[in-house]
Amino acid sequence: MTTTPRLHQRPLGRTGMSVSEIGYGAWGIGADAWKGAQDDESLDALRRYVELGGNFIDTAMGYGSGHSERLVGQVVREHPGTLVATKVSPKNLQWPAAPGTTAEQAFPGEYVIRMTEASLERLGLQTIDVQQLHVWNDSWLGQGDWQDAVAQLKRDGKIRAFGISINDHQPDNAVRAVEAGVVETVQVIYNVFDQAPQDRLLDACAANGVGVIVRVALDEGSLTGTITPDTTFPDGDWRNRYFGGARKTELQEHLRAIESDLGIRTDQLAETSLRFVLSHPAVSTVIVGMRSVRNVERNVTLADGQGLPAGQVQKLYAHRWDRNWYQPAES
Repeated sequence: MTTTPRLHQRPLGRTGMSVSEIGYGAWGIGADAWKGAQDDESLDALRRYVELGGNFIDTAMGYGSGHSERLVGQVVREHPGTLVATKVSPKNLQWPAAPGTTAEQAFPGEYVIRMTEASLERLGLQTIDVQQLHVWNDSWLGQGDWQDAVAQLKRDGKIRAFGISINDHQPDNAVRAVEAGVVETVQVIYNVFDQAPQDRLLDACAANGVGVIVRVALDEGSLTGTITPDTTFPDGDWRNRYFGGARKTELQEHLRAIESDLGIRTDQLAETSLRFVLSHPAVSTVIVGMRSVRNVERNVTLADGQGLPAGQVQKLYAHRWDRNWYQPAES
């Protein structure tokens, strides 16, 4: 009898759940914004992740209009015990949430309940382990009836834990929610370039027992070292916007500086970048987009409980590069 290996796990805040240090980010397998995903390959990658001991998959209703959830649910039903996090899209479909948006416009309570039930149906599950709001404004604390809806979903056993996915590059926009105790998890962009969560958010999460789910740890592929000035993406792929204008060329100087400073090769950038994020004790898991079995096998080996040497972490602090490439490039 063979037993499934277990990747190194960390507590997901105060939820009582433990999650693999490397989680599976299922945006890419939704096959809309990221072009080229094939369902059979996506299912093979998901299954391989679980076979290798991974236990945390993050998806959303907005990934391929529920397509990602259906694929995730298929594999999770085959492997009971695998934890699933998903997200409710804002009712007004505004990403990120505009400053003046009210909680009632984005997440009215009845909508949160109805969309959670729809996700459960697509997943084919009785309970979602972590339900998240897909955008956030700290002004929504005490506003609207979304908190009542969350409490109802917990009472009904439809969700185990509740969290928020923080707007791109706005980690301070969730500090009040963390300190108020209304969330059990936050999902946030954190990487070698965007180190802003270190300023306030990560310490607040550690102090309040809030689990931290890190997304975009490889800066949408920048920190893999595989994107060069000559890299092209398929028509309709959202990365044409993210890496628009002269950004691919601008990126190279920053990558070469990291390599030189740490004495590493280009093919070591991805591992170094993921281990940098995992070196922060407040981080629970890093969700990585892995559309192929090869990528799964390469990345899950990093869930070994080892971060980076302190000296390398210290050097990487100097490579913070604050910018927002989700905004269109200047023409």
